[in-house]
This record gives sequence, structure tokens and C-alpha cells, in this order.
Amino acid sequence: MKILVVAPSWIGDTILAQPLLALLKRNHPAARIEVLAPDWSAPLLARMAEVDAVVVNPFRHGEFAFWARRTLGRRLGGNAASADYSHAYVLPNSWKSALVPFFAGIPRRIGYRGEARYLLLNDLRRLDVGAHPQLVQRYAALAGPLPATLPQPHLSSTMEQQQAARRALSLPLDVAPIIFCPGAEYGPAKRWPARHFAELARRVASADFPVWLIGSDKDVAVGEEIVRLSDGAALDLCGRSTLEQAIDLLASARCVVSNDSGLMHVAAALGRPLVALYGSSSPTYTPPLSPRATIVSRSLSCSPCFKRECPLGHFDCLDGIAPQQVATRIAAQLAN
Repeated sequence: MKILVVAPSWIGDTILAQPLLALLKRNHPAARIEVLAPDWSAPLLARMAEVDAVVVNPFRHGEFAFWARRTLGRRLGGNAASADYSHAYVLPNSWKSALVPFFAGIPRRIGYRGEARYLLLNDLRRLDVGAHPQLVQRYAALAGPLPATLPQPHLSSTMEQQQAARRALSLPLDVAPIIFCPGAEYGPAKRWPARHFAELARRVASADFPVWLIGSDKDVAVGEEIVRLSDGAALDLCGRSTLEQAIDLLASARCVVSNDSGLMHVAAALGRPLVALYGSSSPTYTPPLSPRATIVSRSLSCSPCFKRECPLGHFDCLDGIAPQQVATRIAAQLAN
């Protein structure tokens, strides 16, 4: 038995899909699970015990590419190694995301109703928002009735991998860093201000607990700003590490402070002490799935608005979270 899972395009959503993979493996222990996902997420999926292989999805987020999707599907369906897929689980709600399993001729194609996918999917589910308020529950429910306790996301990281990442980036091997993740690809309304991160770095950085900044190429500017405003209290690694290295750096962190972002969910899946900062998004809908995470949110009447930019222009939901408040949460995490 082989199962194809069409993964989301975001790091955080991919982490939140792992409980579904765990349930599929629990329900079908002998099944081979392959995930159709962008190539950049392959290092992430490689750290999930449930994933047997990654089928590269070459399409950019939002790209339609009907004929190219048809070609990929037919190649999967005509490949002797892939033709025995019995099930496909399509996690994105878009019409185009269901094209590849359809053209691959996978007998049972499962997903939620959305964008008139009645032909493309032949096992359509109706989403019960009230029963499943969290995204992780919505993904997991595609496997069947939810158990009393969902499996928790878990990413593997060995000591050897962690030390290799530090050596590759010329980082000391004998410190336990406090790692800040100041980016959030969705937009500014999910980003705690750089000046707050800088003040927090000045408050908590020490020789034993240095502050490191981790982010993608898109976070280089904010990383540089935090270093400047903190008078060098933080070490900027934004844009310097691969996703695989970022996983291993986070795995060795003493504590992580992060916006609601993909790296926040990575830190949670690694079981690290985590302080998660929420502004325009909802800690009810996409919380960090870890007992070691603490959430900081002002819960204003205008949030969550789920906007990329603050529609009121003041960003009070994040600006109003004081660095001292976060420093107190870090201290509590370190004490535990």
C-alpha cells in the first residue's frame, strides 16, 4: 500500500500536517507514505519518521501550470514504482492542488470540499469548523475520527548533526544559545518590532546564553537592524543557514523566542522551551504543539485579523508586548 500526501506550501503548515502522517502510519503500519512537496521542504520532511520519500512539487506557491501538473501526474501514474498508490490526501484547499493525484489516476483521492473539486477528488469531506477549530485537527481528521490525543509533531536532530551545523557556521560548540526567530514570511502584522527584539537581546544575552538570530534571506534586513539596535548583543545568522542547519541550531537552543512563523513550529516540534509571540494570527487556530511552549498574546478586540498589514495602522497587538514581559517568560523557561 502506498499513500501520496499533497503537502501545504508553508513550513508551519507542513509541521502541522505531521500528526496526519502519524495517524496514517498508525492505521496502515505497512504503508509507504510519500509526500508531494516543494524541494525546499525536503530537509524538513526528512526529519519526520513517517515520511518514506519526497516527490518534488516544482510549482511555485500560487502557480497554476495546468499542463505541467498534468504531465507530473501522468508521470507518477505511469511510473511502475509509483503506479500502486492507493490513496491520495490533498491538504491544500485549492483546485489546482488536486490535479496531480487526479491525473496520476490514484483510486481514492481525499480532501475537503473547496473550489469545486467534485471531479478531481472522489472522497470529499465536509469541514466541521466547530468540532475542529485547529488546523492540525482539520488535517488529522482526513485520516478518520480523531483520537482523544493527537500525536505531537516531532523532528529528529542528533548531537552529531547539531555540532556539524555549528562547525559549518563557525559557531562555538559549548554554549546553549537563546535563539530569536524575528521573521514571519506572511507579513509585518506577524512580526514583533526589531527594537523590541534588540532590547530583549540586551536583557538576556550572556556568555553562557548568547543570543543568536535565525531566519531566511528575507530576514537579513531585520537581523541587521536588531544587531545595530542591540549594540551587538545578538549574533545575526539570518540568511546564513540552510533550513537543515536551522533545524539543528534550534534543536540545541536553551530557549527560543519566535513570532508565529514556520520556525516557531519547528522549535515546537523539536521540543525546545519556546516563547511564541502572536499578533494578527490566532494561537487557537495554529498554536505551537508542544507542552514546553508558552504563548504571549494581547488578545485585543481587533485581533486576530489575519491581515498581512495592520488594517488600523498601529500594530498594537505586537507593539504592546513589552520586552520585559518576554524576558520574564524566558526566565521562567530557563528555571524549568
